[in-house]
Amino acid sequence: MTDPEAPVGAGGGRDATGRSPEVLVSAAIEVDAAARAPEVHVSAAVVLDAAGRALVVRKRGTSVFMQPGGKPEAGEDAATACVREVREEIGLEVAVDALRPLGVFRAAAANEPGWIVVAHAFALSAEATDVEARAEIAETRWITRDDLTVLPLAPLSRDLLLPVAFDRHG
Repeated sequence: MTDPEAPVGAGGGRDATGRSPEVLVSAAIEVDAAARAPEVHVSAAVVLDAAGRALVVRKRGTSVFMQPGGKPEAGEDAATACVREVREEIGLEVAVDALRPLGVFRAAAANEPGWIVVAHAFALSAEATDVEARAEIAETRWITRDDLTVLPLAPLSRDLLLPVAFDRHG
């Protein structure tokens, strides 16, 4: 755990999730600076395979990868929206009780400049043969922790969801 009294960047330490203080501060500044920004609420699926790789998707007309998921429909709770979105976007059939809640996360929205995304995130397991790009998804990709710094990723995925998922997987 980093020393809360140490200046940001001092010692190059990492917190319990393995993120450097610079990344944590950067994510916090982005959200703090946009505290009055409009919010978009989504459900996000953090899909891991047996090897510990995470699935990310890129929507048509965008260049940034993110977790499968999307906005709930009227009357839908977050878990039900997640199940529907993964079925629509990647063809994965999953039961609500198979979802493992990760929490609620806030970050700058990748495809809606000036907006904050508030994501109810759920972990689930699948293999590459279980998924395919559907609906608005142009591309799927299975990534490792090493890809976090080289692949264009949404702030929510890069700074919050994927580090948590990789840390929990080991």
